[in-house]
Amino acid sequence: MFVEALGMTEPARARTGREVGRHEFHMAEFTPLEGSVTFGLQSLPGSTVVKREIGGRTLTLETGVIGKLANATVMATFGGTTVMASVVRAAPRDGIDFFPLTVDYREKTSAAGKFPGGFKKREGPPSEKEILTMRMIDRPIRPLFPDGFIDEVMIQCFVLSHDGENDSDVLAGVASSAALALSDIPFEGPVATVRVGRLHTDTGPQFAINPTVSQLDFSDLDLVLSGHKDGINMIEVGAAELPDEVVVEAIKTGNEAIREILGAIDELASKAGKPKVMGELFLPPQEISDKVAKLCEKELTAARQIKGKKERNEKVDAIKKAMLDAHFAVNDKGTPGEHIASVKARKSAGEAFRRLEEKVTRRLIVEQGIRADGRGATQLRPITGAVGLFQRTHGSALFQRGETQSLCTVTLGTGKDEQIIDGLIPEYTKKFTLHYNFPPVSTGEVKRISAPGRREIGHGSLAERSLLAILPSPEEFPYTIRVVSDITESNGSSSMASVCGGCLALMDAGVPIKATCAGISVGRFSNDDNTKELFVTDIIGEEDFFGDMDFKVSGTREGITGIQLDLKIRGLSIDQISRTFTQAKKGRLEIIEIMEKIIAKPRGDISLMAPRLVTLNIDPDKIGKLIGPGGKTIRSIQERWQVTIDVEDDGTVQVASANGENLAGARAEIEALCEEVKVGQVYTGKVVSMKDFGAFIELAPGTDGMCHISELADGYVKSVTEVVKLGDIVKVKVINIDDQGRIKLSRKAVLIEEKKGAAPASTPTA
Repeated sequence: MFVEALGMTEPARARTGREVGRHEFHMAEFTPLEGSVTFGLQSLPGSTVVKREIGGRTLTLETGVIGKLANATVMATFGGTTVMASVVRAAPRDGIDFFPLTVDYREKTSAAGKFPGGFKKREGPPSEKEILTMRMIDRPIRPLFPDGFIDEVMIQCFVLSHDGENDSDVLAGVASSAALALSDIPFEGPVATVRVGRLHTDTGPQFAINPTVSQLDFSDLDLVLSGHKDGINMIEVGAAELPDEVVVEAIKTGNEAIREILGAIDELASKAGKPKVMGELFLPPQEISDKVAKLCEKELTAARQIKGKKERNEKVDAIKKAMLDAHFAVNDKGTPGEHIASVKARKSAGEAFRRLEEKVTRRLIVEQGIRADGRGATQLRPITGAVGLFQRTHGSALFQRGETQSLCTVTLGTGKDEQIIDGLIPEYTKKFTLHYNFPPVSTGEVKRISAPGRREIGHGSLAERSLLAILPSPEEFPYTIRVVSDITESNGSSSMASVCGGCLALMDAGVPIKATCAGISVGRFSNDDNTKELFVTDIIGEEDFFGDMDFKVSGTREGITGIQLDLKIRGLSIDQISRTFTQAKKGRLEIIEIMEKIIAKPRGDISLMAPRLVTLNIDPDKIGKLIGPGGKTIRSIQERWQVTIDVEDDGTVQVASANGENLAGARAEIEALCEEVKVGQVYTGKVVSMKDFGAFIELAPGTDGMCHISELADGYVKSVTEVVKLGDIVKVKVINIDDQGRIKLSRKAVLIEEKKGAAPASTPTA
């Protein structure tokens, strides 16, 4: 599977998406458990059920039995996986001026018949997979609530059954949308979510709707798509350098399945839905909006054209403060009613000013082609960068685009550094991780410092899967890789800066990546009646805030590796998506040209600070011999050569050391220890024991052979001690191995060959 959040699963978890795409997969339908037991709630009184065939399996939506005290609850089942989604609402909190939507998604290990890992046998804080799923559910539904709606809305999703093949993330998105459609909340959906993979079969590549976990192991595309009757409104992609047109075709295929699911949700809502009830809308009165526009529009239009972010924001804030203080001051001297009214009027004026700023910004861009920093629609901000910044890191880079700056470092490690992922599917490990950090100093603000939030997790995941496709296979480069992107300045598109900076740092670290990868963000603006639109490249923070979309696309010269679409308008058509791809590709290629002037290709060798690593393959039957009784043998090798050794069940052995000579010595010893001894081979061994009838010689740790007294020399030998003594290093030839594995050696055969001038067949060293 080309993964993600996505993670990697065996046997493909160690491959890149590029390589996975080369493997053929023979499609087979997932077969759920069969038997006399009937699963589901259909037989219970009060249950309303709707079913559809999606991707060769049955999607079932049920309501009316579980969670009846919530505003609405839906049980969604696909294959053997079931997710419960419940939605509740509450009146808005006092003083609130935004829509407080909360989405929570949890994977209970009991759903897969497992116990939670660790000491506490109870689920803890949400995992990265759960956080990414919360974001995936939130992003397509958030724009579909009425303007000014501020009631508190909470969606909770619990995975109750997981069959190990049909994943629960997209199913949770469908269940959440269905619950909103049934509720009395004025949701302007429904939306549906599907996953699309591309499998290489005997008849060629085929798109698969909601591919199973096993199918994703052999997919070069992992596309998650959300949409409604009017278009697409959320896209997540991890891909193995796929051409733009292939991704567009995948979106078209997914959109067809979306329409089938929307039909099921609409049918369920027609049978069990509640009438919609509009809550309080936080909208400024028209007279206040008109007054604010009259007072500020001209001055605000000029301020929005100041090119520097800091200067521009300071001027806009000054205009707002002057207007509020002069015309909407709080009345502290009147009656309580007058005080409350003045507070409300000032708050409404602040919201009217925000809406006016949005209107002015959009009008300048769409009608006059004037962006806040003075650029043209497709013009990139100035780009600079550098590599090799720090002495002790294994790789480092600085990437700056305008007022957005990413400082990236790379760390190379061994198999022991792989991240273990434990969830509903079998435990697996990740060899590549990208961590994204967004400290308050990056925006020049004072904020509470806390653990990475949903935004940081999401941006890191996007950058990670964007770079995953260009990484070498573990066979080519067995290191575990960690990239850290610290955002040290931010004014838009910091996740795409992390892709560019991360790629530069990987090259600086000597990681033999397949191609240079860059990322760019495209925005959209339209006029008030939506009759004119303009797509702009490399958006800044305010263009993201006031615009219709933030469409991030990452890739190489060959194709796309990552996509994330955040949308504020209702939806995009396929034509609009294709146009965005074309504009993003132009910007991406420009950035790649600049990046390759900073560093043209990966360095020829890894950093001197990084561990040296070699991978050996031994017979799995020899693993016990390498480890030794109680780990004695492997510990002895590690201590003697100052190396670390990781052994896999399949016989893969990784040896790491900061010293090349130590690495070579440990490697030779492991190879000798685990080598299959064959008749005719010559070894340099150590005399470890002497008897009257001969000497025992250690060919490798734990492997001894016996050299009979008659084979110690070319001629008569009266006593063993005449020829060798304890601790001597001698060359011997294997002349026989009996049925019990006992090895018979000859020193005489080596001496005779040396006299004749014949070179020994091979000379392994003990």
